[in-house]
Amino acid sequence: MSEVRLTTPSYLVLGIIDKLGEASPYDVKVEAARTVAPFWSMPHAQVYAQCDRLVEAGLLSEARQPGGRNRRLMRLTEAGAEALAGWLDDPAFVPVEARERGILKLWFGASPRVHAPVQVEEHRRTLDEYEGLAESVGELLPRGQREALEFGIRYERMMVDFWQWVEERESS
Repeated sequence: MSEVRLTTPSYLVLGIIDKLGEASPYDVKVEAARTVAPFWSMPHAQVYAQCDRLVEAGLLSEARQPGGRNRRLMRLTEAGAEALAGWLDDPAFVPVEARERGILKLWFGASPRVHAPVQVEEHRRTLDEYEGLAESVGELLPRGQREALEFGIRYERMMVDFWQWVEERESS
């Protein structure tokens, strides 16, 4: 067991394994893509690296699934559960790092006339998906997941509004 610096991706892995009870790195990757990807992306290779680090640090236990593919199945250890609980209880503010490729392109001089209509359309499409999800299963989601979905809805509304503003400025 070694000391390891925990990062947000570390906690993402701990949180998903906690929710699933036990999971292989592949299971973590699939669950992250299915659930948190709209607001927190994590490359597949990073999932596997995090799992290895967390096992080495004693925050996850690992067993091999007998037969077949001999998959690695991980569970939170007591130390892993304590680390996750401590992180969940920590109210520290960390500034958001917006990683919007379209904004970066604007910064470097891309044409708003070319990019704004596409951005409006794509953000509106995503907004429609999130609103549909909220309408169909929103009330069935646990509170935190429903609030994360509401964040996505509000974010996409803001992005539609922003790109429409960019579009209007270009035409005036």
